[in-house]
Amino acid sequence: MSAYSASPVIIDGKGHLLGRLAAIVAKQLLAGQKIIVVRCEEINISGSYMRNKLRYANFLHKRHIVNPKKLGPFHHRAPSRILHRTIRGMLPYRTNRGANALDRLKLYEGCPPPYDFKKKMVVPGALRVLRLKPGRKYCTVKRLSHDFGWGYRDVVDRLEEKRKIKAQAYHERKTAAVKLRQKAVQDQASSYAKLTSLGY
Repeated sequence: MSAYSASPVIIDGKGHLLGRLAAIVAKQLLAGQKIIVVRCEEINISGSYMRNKLRYANFLHKRHIVNPKKLGPFHHRAPSRILHRTIRGMLPYRTNRGANALDRLKLYEGCPPPYDFKKKMVVPGALRVLRLKPGRKYCTVKRLSHDFGWGYRDVVDRLEEKRKIKAQAYHERKTAAVKLRQKAVQDQASSYAKLTSLGY
C-alpha cells in the first residue's frame, strides 16, 4: 500500500489484526489515501477471548462524571465503530489534518453493494496468519461486540451467506465465459495466419 491511488482502496478486514491494520490504515489516511474497510466484524484481536472481554468490560467503566451522555466517553459496540475508534486514536483527529484524514475513511460490517463485486485487497503486514505466532490465542471482534450488546450479528451473517452464494454464481459464469473464449480462439487459430498475411 505504499503507492498512492486516486480511487479508494478497498480492504477486506477478515483475518487482520486490529491494531496492526489500524496503524497501517492511519498512516495511509494521513498521506491522502481514501480507504474503505469491509467485513470489519471478521477482524481478529490477539489474546484469548476472556482476556479481551475483561479489557472491554474495564473500558466500559470509564465514564465522565458530569453528563456522560453528552460528554462521553462513548462505548460503541459495533465492530466498525470499534475499528474507527482504534484508528482515530492513531490520528491527530482534533486538528484539521487529522479530521480530514478521518473523513477519508469508510468502514462497514459485511460487504454491502457496491463493494461486493469490486476488487478487494489484504494488508500482509497486518494478517494474523503472517504476524501472530502459530498456537497463540485470538478472538474476533464479532464475538466481542455481540456479547457487549451489538444486535446485528445474525443479520450480517444472513446477508453474507446470500452474498457468497451470488458471488459463487458470478464466478462460475465468469470462468465459463473465459473457457468459451479460449475454445473459440483455439478453433480459429488456423485462420489467423491467413488473416495476417492479408494485412489484418
